[in-house]
Amino acid sequence: MSDRSGIFAGDDPFAIARDWLEEARKSEPNDPDAIALATADETGLPNVRMVLLKAIEADAFVFYTNYGSTKARELDLGGKAAFVMHWKSLRRQIRVRGLVTREEGEAADRYFASRSLKSRRGAWASRQSQPLANRATLMGEVARITARLGVNPPRPHFWGGYRLVPLEMEFWADGPFRLHDRFVWKRPNPDREWCIRRLSP
Repeated sequence: MSDRSGIFAGDDPFAIARDWLEEARKSEPNDPDAIALATADETGLPNVRMVLLKAIEADAFVFYTNYGSTKARELDLGGKAAFVMHWKSLRRQIRVRGLVTREEGEAADRYFASRSLKSRRGAWASRQSQPLANRATLMGEVARITARLGVNPPRPHFWGGYRLVPLEMEFWADGPFRLHDRFVWKRPNPDREWCIRRLSP
């Protein structure tokens, strides 16, 4: 018999993740939606960086980036990624591993339009992950974009989202004497049912 209860209870891991994130928004002082996103290059060497999670959908986690960035190239190359969300204030974390596809449609357009004007101009101006001579060069490009695109720049063709559909999700909460609570949800592919197990700390 499962002993999942309290913060671990429920039949939908995405709903549990949304509940945890909503609770973190009340207590975490900075960026409760930050995730450490891991990818790998063509040699298998891993990369990890902080990005902001922008949506927990019914079946996927969504974030956005420049498609010319290192992370995007590695996401497109391997089609797989992992991330961890950690909330120090709650002493909880969620680990996710799965398959990634681009989100380039209306959802990406809507999210881009919701960003501040300066952020939209910055997305146009930055050649993310590419060498940059100095900050003045970057700010000059922002000025050129401002003059060219005005107050309502559209989403660039080189910028959009990714949807990570998990094959594995682990919910972790701190316990006394380092006897933490861990529950992992696993499935071989997105069409199969979840198998849920408690893990030793």
